[in-house]
Amino acid sequence: MSLSTPARRPDTVEPAGGNLRIEPFDEHNRKLLENVHPPRWVNPTPKDRYHLVVIGAGTGGLVSAAGAAGLGAKVALIERHFMGGDCLNVGCVPSKGIIRAARAWQEAATARQVFGGPSAARDGDFGAAMERMRRLRARLSPIDGAPRFRDLGVDVFLGQGRFVAPDRVEVDGKSLRFRRAIIATGARAAAPPIPGLAEAGYLTNETIFSLTQLPARLVVIGAGPIGCEMAQAFARFGSAVTVVSNAPHVLPREDAEAAAIVERVMQHDGVTFLHGSRVVRVERQGGETMVYVQRDGREERIPAEQILVAVGRAPNVEGLGLEAAGVVYSEAGVAVDDRLRTSNRRIYAVGDIASEYQFTHAADFLARIAIQNSLFFGRARASRLVMPWCTYTSPEIAHVGMYEKDAVAAGHAVDTVTLPLEEVDRAVLDGETDGFLRVHLKRGTDQILGATLVAEHAGDMISEIGVAMVNGVGLSGIGRTIHPYPTQAEAFRKAADTWRRGKLTPKVRKVFALFFRLFR
Repeated sequence: MSLSTPARRPDTVEPAGGNLRIEPFDEHNRKLLENVHPPRWVNPTPKDRYHLVVIGAGTGGLVSAAGAAGLGAKVALIERHFMGGDCLNVGCVPSKGIIRAARAWQEAATARQVFGGPSAARDGDFGAAMERMRRLRARLSPIDGAPRFRDLGVDVFLGQGRFVAPDRVEVDGKSLRFRRAIIATGARAAAPPIPGLAEAGYLTNETIFSLTQLPARLVVIGAGPIGCEMAQAFARFGSAVTVVSNAPHVLPREDAEAAAIVERVMQHDGVTFLHGSRVVRVERQGGETMVYVQRDGREERIPAEQILVAVGRAPNVEGLGLEAAGVVYSEAGVAVDDRLRTSNRRIYAVGDIASEYQFTHAADFLARIAIQNSLFFGRARASRLVMPWCTYTSPEIAHVGMYEKDAVAAGHAVDTVTLPLEEVDRAVLDGETDGFLRVHLKRGTDQILGATLVAEHAGDMISEIGVAMVNGVGLSGIGRTIHPYPTQAEAFRKAADTWRRGKLTPKVRKVFALFFRLFR
C-alpha cells in the first residue's frame, strides 16, 4: 500500500488523474466518496465570467469559495482529487480519530497501575479502531462535499484545472474566465531519494489511514509532527516503532524542553529513537523489508513490516499552467506578497501552496484575507495574524506567537515566565503533570509575545493566550480573570501570579514594609 505502487485494486477508489486513493472500499468510504468526489458528478456549464475562480478544494479553497459565494459573487471551484483536501481525507480528521483510539488503548492498559482500575491486556481490535475512523470521517464529509457547495451557489468542477491565460482557466475541456482567482492546491507528502525505498514500498500520511491490519514493526522516517503523532499512536496500538531522524531530538522546531518531555513519554510508550541518523537504503530480503541506517559512522539494519515517510511537504504546483498565467513559483511554492497576491495581480494564493504555516486553521484565515483583498480592494496582511499551532502527541505541544529566539531576533528584550504543571492542582489530580506553560513577555511589561504549553489538552487551551494577544490583553489581564477551580487552565492565572510576584523587587518590598509600619 504505497504511493510508489500505482496499480489500482478492486477495493480502491481513485479519481481520474488523481494521486490519492481511498481504501478499503467499504460502506464508509463509499459514503465519503459520494461527498468528496461523487462518481456520477456532472460539471456545470461555465458562466460567461466569474468574479472568483478557486483552484483546489482543501480548507483554503473551500473557505474562499463559500465566503465569496455567500457575499453574492459568481464563484467556480475546481478540484482534481477529493474535496476537503488533506485535512478531511488524509490529515487532521483521520489522524485525530486514530490518536484518540490509541489514547483509549493506553489508558486501558495503564488503568490498574495509575488509578487502581481493572487490568486490560493489549488485545484490542486495530481493524475496529480504523473502521471507527472511517465511519467518523464519512460522517463529517458532507460539510466539505460537492453537493453542499453546489447548494451554496458555487459551480463545482471536478477535474484538472490549469491556467491557459492570465484571466482564464481550463477544466474538463471547458474555459472559465475570471476577474480574480485563488490558488489553493496545497501540498503533498515529500519522499527522500533513498535507494530501494520506492521498490520496497512505503506509507505516507496519504496512505497510512488505509491500513486495516496493525504492522508488527513500523519504521518512521522523520521526527516532525506527523512522524511523532503516528509513531506514538502505533506504539500504543502495539507496533514496535523505530523513529529515524537526522535531528538531535524530536520536533526540532519546538521549545527544546517541551520536545524533551514528549520524547520521554514516547519512549515510555515503547518508541525507539535513532537521532543523528539517516536512512541510506532499503532492501527486500526473503520477504522482509530491511531499512539500513547510518549512525555514528556505523551502519545498522532495522526490519520493518511497514515504513512511514514523514519528512516534509512538497507544494502542488505541477500541471497548473502557472507560466501561462504569469505566476512566479519555485520548489517552495507560489510566491505571494503580504496581501497574498501573486506576480499576476488578478491571482492570489492561500494555504500550504504559499505559506510557511501549513495548518488547516492557517489556510482558513489566509482565505479570509484573500477574499477581502481580491474582491473588495482590502488591505489585510498575512503578517498580522497571530498564529497558534499544536502537535497532537501525548502530551500535546501548543504554541502561539514568537519563541524567545524569534523575539530576540526581532529586537525584543524578553522576560520569560515558566509554570510547571506540577503546580496546577487539576493536572496533579488527573495524573498529567508532564508539561509546563511558558510565556514570553516584552521586558518590563506584561505584553505577551508568545507562549508554549505542554499538556494533554494544550491545543484546546492555548487559544486563551491567542485571544489575549489579538485583543491587546496582557498577562496581568489574564490573571484578573476568574478561572474555575480545579481546571488545568488555571495554569494561565498562576503564570500571571508568578509574573506579578516577580515585580516585588527588594526595593518595592522595602516600600511596602515602610507603609505597613506607618499604618499599624
